[in-house]
Amino acid sequence: MLTAFTAGLLLITISELGDKTFFIAVILAMKHSRKLVFIGVASALASMTILSVLFGQLVSLLPQNYLKYAEITLFFAFGIKLLYQGIKMSDSHCDKEVDEAKEAIEKADLQRKSKTPLAILIEAFTLTFVAEWGDRTQIATIALAARYNAVGVATGAVLGHALCTAIAVIGGKLIAGRISERQLTLAGGCLFLIFGIVAAVGGV
Repeated sequence: MLTAFTAGLLLITISELGDKTFFIAVILAMKHSRKLVFIGVASALASMTILSVLFGQLVSLLPQNYLKYAEITLFFAFGIKLLYQGIKMSDSHCDKEVDEAKEAIEKADLQRKSKTPLAILIEAFTLTFVAEWGDRTQIATIALAARYNAVGVATGAVLGHALCTAIAVIGGKLIAGRISERQLTLAGGCLFLIFGIVAAVGGV
């Protein structure tokens, strides 16, 4: 349980800082109520986490040999990919994430006809849910839930998302300019490699 909780918490906290969903929360919090944005974004991420964990439980029903090798391959592939991206990454990469978040919000604003609290909640929830769908953290959460305690993974991941969202809505504008996307990407790559090693050693 504790191992699953720690794995979920570390994976999400390191991977989500500076991600597109992080900047969506930052930009929305600058335009609307921080409380509403936090509730909308955190709810979307929690919903995505629960869905991922449930799917991970279904995946765990597959033959364990195939599951073990798939998990090891997945973590090593993500780890190597992130390390490669981090090494090649330019300082403008963070700006790219911000631009994508701004573009998504601008499109949503054009479609939104009202600025009621409910409309803001729905916008924050929808934008975040769509941006997170198919993200590497979602896939990794599925892999963790297939191997570790589902409740522990879900609790750790939801808490990690909530922490990142709180950072984004409270001090995101100040912190965003100081985030080193390159360092976070390299750290994420190392973390995925560690999970891959643990999965490989645990499967022996």
